[in-house]
Amino acid sequence: MALVTFNCTNNDDTVIIEQSPDFSGVYMQEDQMGRPAVNTVFVSADAKDQFNVTVPSNQSAAFQSMFQTNLEALSPAFANPGDTNALGQTSAAFTSLLATDVLNVSLDGTTTFYDGTNVLTGRALADDVITVELLLIFGGEDFSENPGLSNDNVDANDKPFLTSFPYLASPW
Repeated sequence: MALVTFNCTNNDDTVIIEQSPDFSGVYMQEDQMGRPAVNTVFVSADAKDQFNVTVPSNQSAAFQSMFQTNLEALSPAFANPGDTNALGQTSAAFTSLLATDVLNVSLDGTTTFYDGTNVLTGRALADDVITVELLLIFGGEDFSENPGLSNDNVDANDKPFLTSFPYLASPW
């Protein structure tokens, strides 16, 4: 983990004091949610704490089979061996991807959770992440299966995002 602090000013006489973060205490990781809702849905209740403290590079080996079992029990789109989602992934391939709970970021292309072409290349603020996850879980090969389960019906943020930094909408 890195912490970076910036202080910008147009006053050249200002003295900036750099402070390093204090790591002298005891810290524990409580939760990880690289991909929203994935941990909540696919990690069995008795394994949540274990998942949350497992480093991402070890998650797929430790949790993929649990994810696959839970996906196949949950989704009729993966009811038969060989069934795939719209990405062409079987339940084994899809849960291998999901079990490593990180948010991928494209360094040289479109940053989006899914835009019809680009998949899991990052996340833009306006991306409808939960609907995309529901479509990939329940929508089958062409997003047409199980339409009642494939949309959270929340199509936008409750307030428009800002067009400049910090981009997040102000709270209500």
